Amino acid sequence: MDTSETAEQLRGWFSGRLPEEWFEGPPDVVLDREEVSVVGRLPEPPAAAEASEAERAGVIAGHVQRFREETRDRRIGIAREAEHRFGHKVSWGVECGGEREMFTTLSVPVMTRLRQPERRVLDTLVEAGVARSRSDALAWCVRLVGKNTDEWLTELRTALQYVERARAAGPQA
Repeated sequence: MDTSETAEQLRGWFSGRLPEEWFEGPPDVVLDREEVSVVGRLPEPPAAAEASEAERAGVIAGHVQRFREETRDRRIGIAREAEHRFGHKVSWGVECGGEREMFTTLSVPVMTRLRQPERRVLDTLVEAGVARSRSDALAWCVRLVGKNTDEWLTELRTALQYVERARAAGPQA
């Protein structure tokens, strides 16, 4: 089974498994090699509509926290089912009022070899206080690239799905 097919199965499974009252619409389900992220959209609380900006932020933060606490046990049970069924750890998050908050995520070590010019970039970020370590600096760089090239990365991921389908349809060794 290829990655896009697995992602489709996961989206379908979570859409069918999650309580309908939890989210507005289906959750956003994203899969990588180690983790499945499930992010649902919470309705904005009515109290946030006519509040000042600071009060609105507080209302939304409280709403998100209440959802997190009230659904914790059920989310853990659903995550265990999914982990057993699909073999990936599950991370949870929500979007509400234009803000996204992840409750749980994996932090996975990634090995890389860098030449001196690349290491100097990381060391400069550490020395400037932008990052605490080379690892943090590299993560910062990856986030920055992802943020600034999101459209290109989305196009590339879509193209990779076509490649996976073509490989699956080709001759089997």
